[in-house]
Amino acid sequence: MTNKSSPTIRQLLASDIKEMRKLLAVFGEAFDETDTYTANQPGDGYLREILGADSFIALAAVQAGTVIGGLAAYELRKFEAERSEIYIYDLAVSAGHRRQGIATDLIERLRAIAAQRGVHVIFVQADRSDAPAVELYTKLGTREEVLHFDIDVT
Repeated sequence: MTNKSSPTIRQLLASDIKEMRKLLAVFGEAFDETDTYTANQPGDGYLREILGADSFIALAAVQAGTVIGGLAAYELRKFEAERSEIYIYDLAVSAGHRRQGIATDLIERLRAIAAQRGVHVIFVQADRSDAPAVELYTKLGTREEVLHFDIDVT
C-alpha cells in the first residue's frame, strides 16, 4: 500500500484517551489478541492517570487522523545506580502499513525521549519466531540471549 504522507509520531498525553483506545485496538489486531486489548479496557480515569505518569510512555503513529501504529513503554528507575532504563512493552503497526519504517520511526522517537530524560538504555524482548521483530531489533540494538519466566501471583 502506498501512502501519500508519512505518519506523524506523537506522544500521547493524559488527555489522549480516545487515541489510546485506538492504539489498544491496533495492538489487539497486530498480536491477534483483540479480546485481550479491547474486551476489558480500563476506564477513562485509569487511562488518564497512566498516560499522565512519568513512568509510562505511549507513542502513536497517526496518518490522516487514524492511529496506524504505536508503542507502549515503561521507564524503570534503577536501585543500584542513579539511572533509569526504558522497557518497550508493546510495539505494533497495522498490517497495511508495515515495512514502511514506522516501527523504526517509533523507536527513534523513543530514543529522543530517552536521551532527553537521561535514560541509560532502552530494552525490548521478542519471540524467536517473530522474524520481523527480531530483524528490526537486531538492526537497532545489541542482541542478548535471555530466558523469560512468568511467575503466577496466586
